[in-house]
Amino acid sequence: MTAATDPPRTQLPRVVVAAPGSGHGKTTVATGLMAALRAAGQAVGGLKVGPDFIDPGYHALATGRPGRNLDPVLCGEELVEPLLLHAARAHGHTDVAVIEGVMGLFDGRLGGDGFGSTAHVAALTRTPVVLAVDIGNTTRTAAAIVHGLATFDPTVRVAGVVLNRAGSERHLREARSALEATGVPVLGALPRDQAVSAPSRHLGLVPVQEREEAGAAVDRLAALIADNVDLDAVLEIARSAPELAARPWDPSQAIGALPIRALGRAARSSTPRPVVAVAAGPAFTFRYAETDELLHAAGLETVAFDPMTDRDLPPGTCGLIVGGGFPEVHAAALSANTSLRSALRAAVADGMPTIAECGGLVYLCESVDGVPMVGAVPAMATMGARLTIGYRSAIATTDSVLAASGQRVTGHEFHRTTCVPTPDTGGGATQHTASGWLLDGVADGFALDPAGTGGATLHTSYLHTHWAGHPELARRFAAAVHTRAGLLVREEATA
Repeated sequence: MTAATDPPRTQLPRVVVAAPGSGHGKTTVATGLMAALRAAGQAVGGLKVGPDFIDPGYHALATGRPGRNLDPVLCGEELVEPLLLHAARAHGHTDVAVIEGVMGLFDGRLGGDGFGSTAHVAALTRTPVVLAVDIGNTTRTAAAIVHGLATFDPTVRVAGVVLNRAGSERHLREARSALEATGVPVLGALPRDQAVSAPSRHLGLVPVQEREEAGAAVDRLAALIADNVDLDAVLEIARSAPELAARPWDPSQAIGALPIRALGRAARSSTPRPVVAVAAGPAFTFRYAETDELLHAAGLETVAFDPMTDRDLPPGTCGLIVGGGFPEVHAAALSANTSLRSALRAAVADGMPTIAECGGLVYLCESVDGVPMVGAVPAMATMGARLTIGYRSAIATTDSVLAASGQRVTGHEFHRTTCVPTPDTGGGATQHTASGWLLDGVADGFALDPAGTGGATLHTSYLHTHWAGHPELARRFAAAVHTRAGLLVREEATA
């Protein structure tokens, strides 16, 4: 690569908030830092390591910008730095990026030697690490933990520590004294404060969209951090991060040219963008920001609707995405909205391009725990005691609105429900033609051809995919939506 084609070098102040393990207060410290720095006049970008959807909701509340994810498993190592740079420019100038880690600092994909871990992302982006360490039940041992984390991998720079759940002044002095020998500066210490803890349930924290008090809780976090953590020292660490040398991810470049071409110029100029209706509201909160950006780059308009309250789909809907969330928690309200359930069932039956992931699959089933749902998928969902979680290698079993047969992707499962197909009562067009994916060789979900068009217009599965890592999925879905809208026709049909 010559100097003329080298990507521009970008100075982006940034810091990773990590911990020895889950439960040490990463979300408290990271979200609090985001909110406190914003309150201090900084333009803050919030990011999360891994596939998590819930923490980015709190980040969005703290920063005033969409939360984003950095996941080398879902998107590949080569996209981590470009996605970070994209996040830093997508909503205007960013003064500092705060990246919340996942699990323990060196914990990644099982069997992957730390691949996908917080340390992996910190090393890929050359970002200094601030540790959140719970000292509620220890003193000097905290220093041994910090020393081990700081010296375990020389490619990871541990630049500071925030102590969490500090008790008495004597307790704090003992921990601080021991930490001096590690050479890792203590940036602050948070007292025990249950008022700032977020409630949890079967899949982790309760999403911010379901908590009316979430805004006040984030404000308390900002005040807690501002009062107990040296923000200037944190900014100094963030500004010490070296320049980034990648080009920002660009959704227009990622989506490329659609495998279809437009009708006449008059039709293109006089017709608004086809609408993709995207389920939102308290029941459907699992969604990556890059999904909307890719679809917009493909000439589509995404419009959110709330299946709990909206009586019909948005005007002009030509495609449908029902992502993950908690339909099982809001089953009664979702079921009571019979008008929208009927509209969705009719749209899917008519062959509208539809994608449903995880909670979306559950919602499109006939029922969840006996409560009637949309009924577009011939299956019944039930809650179980066992959590299904982990990265999956997936293969498409048939051509569908989302993927071509044999397409390979990497995704993530995270659910407690299961879906069981209802008995085949007659082989009509509503019967599924194949599973949505093979997940590590196991059939999952449904690929349906409800309108009998000869191709699966409905693709459902428990698998969450990040389209930045697999833009061909967005490209294929966008092509189907444009075709549905009648604004574009397949090249082979006009050759």
